Amino acid sequence: MSAPQQKLEKMESVLEKYIPEDELKEVKRVLYGLNRGKPVAKLPITKEAQDLATKYNFEIVASKIEAEPEQLRPPRIVRMGIIQNSIAAPTTDPVLDQYLAIESKIEKMIDAAGAMGVNVLCLQETWHMPFAFCTRERYPWVEFAESASNGRSVQFIQRMARKYNMVIVSPILERDDVHGSTIHNTAVVVGNNGNIIGKSRKNHIPRTGDFNESTYYMESELGHPVFHTVFGKIGINICYGRHHNLNWLAYGLNGAEIVFNPSATVGELSEPMWGVEARNASMTNNYYVGSINRVGTEHFPNEFTSGNGKPAHKDFGHFYGSSYFSSPDNCRTESSSRVLDGLNIAEVDLNLCQQVKDKWNFQMTGRYSMYADFLTQYVKPDYKPQIVVDPAMK
Repeated sequence: MSAPQQKLEKMESVLEKYIPEDELKEVKRVLYGLNRGKPVAKLPITKEAQDLATKYNFEIVASKIEAEPEQLRPPRIVRMGIIQNSIAAPTTDPVLDQYLAIESKIEKMIDAAGAMGVNVLCLQETWHMPFAFCTRERYPWVEFAESASNGRSVQFIQRMARKYNMVIVSPILERDDVHGSTIHNTAVVVGNNGNIIGKSRKNHIPRTGDFNESTYYMESELGHPVFHTVFGKIGINICYGRHHNLNWLAYGLNGAEIVFNPSATVGELSEPMWGVEARNASMTNNYYVGSINRVGTEHFPNEFTSGNGKPAHKDFGHFYGSSYFSSPDNCRTESSSRVLDGLNIAEVDLNLCQQVKDKWNFQMTGRYSMYADFLTQYVKPDYKPQIVVDPAMK
């Protein structure tokens, strides 16, 4: 990505700079939607959290999404947080030094989340390491892999979860200590007491451009688990899974109220899609989505090539951050920066999930038996597409 593109910090700032104030309100209504007939409200940032952000050079964005008051159910208010971060040490440093540098950075950001009263937090895809998978080099990168039950980063997250009474979703590179030490792209769900509730794995492995990660891990066999926590029902749709509509659908049918999409994706490949896919999933499946993308450009010591015909290179391009939340009522929050580490927070009412279901009736009108019959036929070797040919073409 060119230097000018990397300097573009936020799309919102461009809109505010060039669009007159009286027109900007309507532009944002069309682009970002309304919550209960109003723009998404800002949530005050505490002094303690802002002091941490200023001292350690990260951004905090905070929003509030409301539901309609109900007569029989009290509001179910939850504060969600998502963290995007760059790596903190050169990829040529020892593996442990690289990890500890990132852990130190993340600890301060989780402290800020705690100061903001965040209940449920999700980190970015394999937050504890560089996104080295596209180099296709086994070492040293597989040394970042760890047990999902007692690995170094897992124990760190358990401590932070206990400290702040916070559910934390921690996406890591997992070495399965039960099944032959194989490697998986995994999200560990840590409960607010520091207990491990369970884990989810990446269902879809990209095979496009630099992103051919099957050198390291294959598709999950765990399905679409939804974790019932004290702060709501949570699913994790890891990275490339956001391009698959049925993946989003399955988390919704399993009862998710919040689905996190921890990702690592670069501007040239996917940025025009970023603001659309998760928001569409949130609207059509009637849950909240937290979309997280890492930030920065990561350089590696050895050149690597990819399937796109470009010359060998030492980086994937610019991870454009821009993490944000989508709401089931079709609105979305402000994005985090494209260039800075960031904590994005949304205070929401989970009652809105059911309210939107009752309004749009997507689940009631879904033709699931028809879809199931179609897919049953489609996976058969002798399947023939249901195409009706115009007789005049024969």
